[in-house]
Amino acid sequence: MDVRNYETVFILTPVLNEGQVQETVEKFSQVLKENSADLISTEAWGLRKLAYPIQKKSTGYYFTLTYNGSGNIVDVLELAFRRDERIIRFLTTVLDKHAVTYNERRRNGEMNQQRAPKETEAVAQ
Repeated sequence: MDVRNYETVFILTPVLNEGQVQETVEKFSQVLKENSADLISTEAWGLRKLAYPIQKKSTGYYFTLTYNGSGNIVDVLELAFRRDERIIRFLTTVLDKHAVTYNERRRNGEMNQQRAPKETEAVAQ
């Protein structure tokens, strides 16, 4: 089987407390691990305003899961999302090699390091 790189963004309902939010994110991380996916990162974007109301809610907790998997891993994860009433929306994308490289550099903080020398050069002159 061919292993692919995926990124899933999902939005949780804003009525959850911090403990419930962490429990929900851990639940979906566990779904990936149980189905032999390699979880690369979990990013919390926090409480954000939605572009349009969903289920009469105007905000939601945004999270991103980046992982490697093969077979029907996306189907299994999205089925778990559909069965959980705490999930407002979700979107899974397949990452190409350029997106994987970009995500790695962003997570390692290399994006800001590239800009820093230019700013210091301008000050030195």
